[in-house]
Amino acid sequence: CLFPFLVSLVLTSTSKGRRCEFLARPSEVPKVRRAGHVNGTVQLCAYTDCCMGFFKLDGGQPRPDLLGCGMMNVQCPEPSCSASKHMDNYTKCVCSSDLCNANMTWMPQSEESQRSSSLDLWRLGMAAIALGTLLLVAVLYVAAQWRQLFKDPSKNPPKILTIFLIFPHECNSLLGQGSFASVWQACLDGTPVAVKAFPAAHAQKFIHERKVFELPLMEHSSLVQYLGAGRELRGGERVLVLELAEHGSLKNFLSLHTSDWRSSLKLAQFLTQGLAFLHSDLYRNGVHKPPVAHCDLSSSNVLVRSDGSCALCDFGCSTVLRSCSEQPSNTCPSRAHVGTLRYMSPEILEGYVNLQSGRGLMQGDVYSLGLLLWELWRRCSDLYRGDPVPEHHLPYEAELGPNPSLNDLLLFVSEKRERPLLPKEWERFSQVFSDMKDTLEDCWDHDPEARLTAQCAADRITALSLNCLQ
Repeated sequence: CLFPFLVSLVLTSTSKGRRCEFLARPSEVPKVRRAGHVNGTVQLCAYTDCCMGFFKLDGGQPRPDLLGCGMMNVQCPEPSCSASKHMDNYTKCVCSSDLCNANMTWMPQSEESQRSSSLDLWRLGMAAIALGTLLLVAVLYVAAQWRQLFKDPSKNPPKILTIFLIFPHECNSLLGQGSFASVWQACLDGTPVAVKAFPAAHAQKFIHERKVFELPLMEHSSLVQYLGAGRELRGGERVLVLELAEHGSLKNFLSLHTSDWRSSLKLAQFLTQGLAFLHSDLYRNGVHKPPVAHCDLSSSNVLVRSDGSCALCDFGCSTVLRSCSEQPSNTCPSRAHVGTLRYMSPEILEGYVNLQSGRGLMQGDVYSLGLLLWELWRRCSDLYRGDPVPEHHLPYEAELGPNPSLNDLLLFVSEKRERPLLPKEWERFSQVFSDMKDTLEDCWDHDPEARLTAQCAADRITALSLNCLQ
């Protein structure tokens, strides 16, 4: 279960127009003002419908220490600002009416309840120790961020606004365990989130993935939403706080569900548009998002939301292509064979990719994209027109089994140039089948230079969505 951690929150939502009481120390004003326009003692929220307040208890009475708009769009069902718990001499509230944070209703727990057991006393003492540790870590973290910022003035400032003390939250369940991190479901200010925790041994993985998330303009509906980053105090684990995708990974979704044609195309559109955005080189209002190669695209690294859309995730091995003169930025050792083996392109399996070539890495992503499109279309019920839909299979699972070796894939994919079989049932939809077949073959072509770009693949899927199954 997670313990208190520091989270640096990122603005991600649309304007709601909430008015909140504003109060901040001079050193905090530039950061907190980013949550909305300030006019005197009132802040007009730009990104959330919630007001927040941090209060210091002075003689048992709450005294405002920091007031303003919430830093992220969380649930705040209470119209008034009230609290009954505190950590050391600080408490906080989140509320949902105009200027609701101007006054705090403090309802402290009774002395009897606070002293009901020796365990409670011990926890109170530990909370005080934890607060001191939190403040120390916060100072060190902010100092490190500023030191990194001024080390290279050409880089854009990080999208971190400030650091908040988050009270303990219960972890509902372990969602997944990978080679470098575990993913938990947690609750942040009433909002379900996913928390990706990296042990200290894999701190570099955390740092690299956080930097990818914090690239300028790195927000898109086809990428998992990044909410913040921080540290778990007891074990020292670094954590990324992300949106919670209700259906989990695409691999898990396809193993449990079939989809109709429209739903399958929606998944394909989000998938291709996400990769096209990731590969894009964007300049907007003087800000630059460099191209990023994912380098580990698989159905385990795509998340499916409750509305049927999907989002790319897990950028731990991604490569940021900052400029032609600068070497790609990544943290993966022995890049030739990092990623998910069965999704690797022939040239990556053979170790012939020019690792200094962003084009080569992005061509490898497009090969993986072709396998993903085959994987999700294979579970489209409308393509079988009443016939049984086959069970979910990973690429090459039918031919090489569940755990193919590098040599197996080299022989089958590279030397024999085999690709996943297209079901015979698809051929009855002649025009759609022809377009699907062309798109798949142009994505997983043996020649990297002959493959589609991610943007061209996205355009193909958009055109395909105009066709009806007949």
